[in-house]
Amino acid sequence: MKNIFDGITAVGEEEQFDLLMKGTHYRIDRIVSSGHSSPQGFWYDQEDDEWILLVQGKATLEVEGKFIDMKAGDYMFLPKNCKHRIEKTSVEPICIWLCFFSIE
Repeated sequence: MKNIFDGITAVGEEEQFDLLMKGTHYRIDRIVSSGHSSPQGFWYDQEDDEWILLVQGKATLEVEGKFIDMKAGDYMFLPKNCKHRIEKTSVEPICIWLCFFSIE
């Protein structure tokens, strides 16, 4: 058995990305953020569908021009090629994301 909070290191300038599980058609990542945001003008435009759950913390995403505030327990689906970016993430508590990617 494992725990979603195990192995979190002190978050520095970069977010912490951890691959938790991978199969033929899926990947599950844990991302740890602390005051991080996407660079101005940067957009994620991924080739895979993504389902995200904010396990801990607060964050604001910009999804195709619309700002979405998230708190612990909130989740959403981002279809492939849905342009999105991280506007801001909380520092205290740090943000812990669980991200499920559907790989074609």
